[in-house]
Amino acid sequence: MERRNFILQSSLALGALSLPYQKLLAGLLPARQDPWKMRMLRNDVGIFYERGGTIAYLLSPKGLVVVDSEFPDQANHLIGELKKQPAGSFELLINTHHHGDHTGGNIAFKGLVKHVAAHSNSLANQQRVAAAQKTEEKQLYPDITYGESWEYAIGNEKIKTAYFGPAHTNGDSIIHFQHANVAHMGDLVFNRRYAFVDRTAGASVSNWIVVLENALKKYDKDTLFVYGHAFDPEKVTGNKDDLRAMKDYLSRMLDFVNGWVKAGKSKEDLLKEKAIPGVTEWQGDGIERGLQATYEEVTSK
Repeated sequence: MERRNFILQSSLALGALSLPYQKLLAGLLPARQDPWKMRMLRNDVGIFYERGGTIAYLLSPKGLVVVDSEFPDQANHLIGELKKQPAGSFELLINTHHHGDHTGGNIAFKGLVKHVAAHSNSLANQQRVAAAQKTEEKQLYPDITYGESWEYAIGNEKIKTAYFGPAHTNGDSIIHFQHANVAHMGDLVFNRRYAFVDRTAGASVSNWIVVLENALKKYDKDTLFVYGHAFDPEKVTGNKDDLRAMKDYLSRMLDFVNGWVKAGKSKEDLLKEKAIPGVTEWQGDGIERGLQATYEEVTSK
């Protein structure tokens, strides 16, 4: 091994610039790996993920549609890759909700995309948070807002949004590419990862359960779902089983906290708990965030 290293170092010193040696060196060194991953799912719909909430995109000769934007650096990586594709200009950016890891990259689309769309509550939350953090100049706000549903047709694809009330926030919507039958759930699903419940933005654990039940009824067995986050980064897509598992996790957390409060136990002791009875698949950091938010919801009634 030492002899091999000596030969390699000597060769670098004597002839590193020769074309044959460059080809040899290319074979010895690992290929450059980009920090992001992207892949096609169905038809012309694909996903991109690097840091933040998973992005979905539609490649169409009539234009590009992007769902969520992560952060500015990541959005620029995505934009660079999509510009290489044989598709039209950037027609639409949709935000599933307002959190910075889903809308922070919007600003990278300024002057590039024709329209930005989101639920009306998502826009209000984004504006409120930006004003509080004094980051208004770093925002690209939606110029199209919707309520319970909204439709947008482009090429042979029809996009339809669905809003079932407060859940992770009070502005989460599902973005469904109907022809491809791919539904972006945003942060309505943290796949096998403890969820963030944003009470400051009108979240509701009890109604989150209802939202997932409505989604299970609305979409069919062949729908491919995209999730905002997953404990295993490779598992940001899945099927109805994941939605049922998420619903079960939230239901068990709500039952656990309801029982805790009825027993007269304190919030401080609740936040020391390291597991939720019956929940075996959810992992990672943040169990206390869900417990605290649920405790606040239960005790506020």
